[in-house]
Amino acid sequence: MKEYKTTIPEITLKYKSGDVKKVKVCSSSDGYDLLKEFYDQDTLELTESVIVLFFNRANNCIGWMKTSTGGLDQCVMDIRVIMATALKSAASGIIVSHNHPSGNLRPSESDNKITDKLNQGCKIFDIKLMDHIIVTEASYYSYADERKL
Repeated sequence: MKEYKTTIPEITLKYKSGDVKKVKVCSSSDGYDLLKEFYDQDTLELTESVIVLFFNRANNCIGWMKTSTGGLDQCVMDIRVIMATALKSAASGIIVSHNHPSGNLRPSESDNKITDKLNQGCKIFDIKLMDHIIVTEASYYSYADERKL
């Protein structure tokens, strides 16, 4: 057996559902309502953030994660972080979201490109990209509703 001079950290996976509220998402409006709980209302109209919801096969939300916070008009949506978290949590589906501080609901070309890339990544792992929701204070835009997934 080979001896190593450095210590390499062990990677482990833990999952504990605990005493959690089961929230089922059946529509984009359900997703928007749930997502609004996780966005900081004090900065929703100031800086962009990316929040992802993770779901089991029954469309019950098993968790959420803020993957990044950016500037006034852009934010990094790292597909590797999103997919790694989906795989680690054994998610069957995800809803990805980000906010537009300007209040503009129209997706940018960059939004469209990252959605396509994320959808391709999800398909590789048999994870459903349920929606990409753009959140504003007053309303939302749903890629699923617009049949862009």
